Amino acid sequence: MGHYIEVEDGVKVYAEDVGSGQPVVFIHGWPLNSKSFESQISILAQQNFRFIGIDLRGYGKSDKPWSGYDYDTAASDVKAVVDHLKLENFVLAGFSMGGPIAIRFLTKFGQQDVDKLLLMGAAAPVFTQRDDFKINLKPKEVDDIIKQIKEDRPAFLAQFADMFFEQKKSPQFLQWFQQLGLEAGAHSTINSAIALRDEDLRGELAGITVPTAIFHGKKDGICAYELGEELEKQIPNSVLVPFKDSGHGINADEPERFNNELLSFLRSSGVK
Repeated sequence: MGHYIEVEDGVKVYAEDVGSGQPVVFIHGWPLNSKSFESQISILAQQNFRFIGIDLRGYGKSDKPWSGYDYDTAASDVKAVVDHLKLENFVLAGFSMGGPIAIRFLTKFGQQDVDKLLLMGAAAPVFTQRDDFKINLKPKEVDDIIKQIKEDRPAFLAQFADMFFEQKKSPQFLQWFQQLGLEAGAHSTINSAIALRDEDLRGELAGITVPTAIFHGKKDGICAYELGEELEKQIPNSVLVPFKDSGHGINADEPERFNNELLSFLRSSGVK
């Protein structure tokens, strides 16, 4: 079933809610929505887990206000969904931009209700390079992306799909992927890209104590594999799970392995 949940500033955020059992809360990447995890829904529901897929504000079926695309607001929106659905002992699973939002959720609201953290191709701890951080895209490359979105968003999204996957995909799949991005607000897509470019979570990792799995594609061209290595170094109780044949979209590049690793992590005691 789907829920529309009113968050702090009157914005309505959509959450897909399927199955019963321990909740797994998925936070999607830029510029997609919760449908990007549709191939996980049946697997989880069949194995007695409850799939919760949030469409962040600006994306999918959620409202698309002018502002609120920083990680802090996104984390607060996730908290509003968690509170509304009265979720306890849940797994927080963030993909790409959803990764830093999941991390910010933990540092902002605490870990008491969170059983485990799953980071998938996460855009963390920093998405763009700094004077003292030389991993991943340069800020100017994000500025170029914003320029392309302003000029021809459908063309950019078609090209983005090529960067996203390592394995060959059908034209129909790529069209579907492009459509997910087109469901977002153009202004939302741009404002989130600014957050990706500017936000920095390096000071927030050492305090995360929940068992954490880091799924990352070795051939990721959007969030470099080195980001996953950096996260493993800095998050105390974490393990890095490399996907050697995957680009950024690991759940579509290695779907069977992804689902097996996902279930294995969900069922684990979480002790390293």
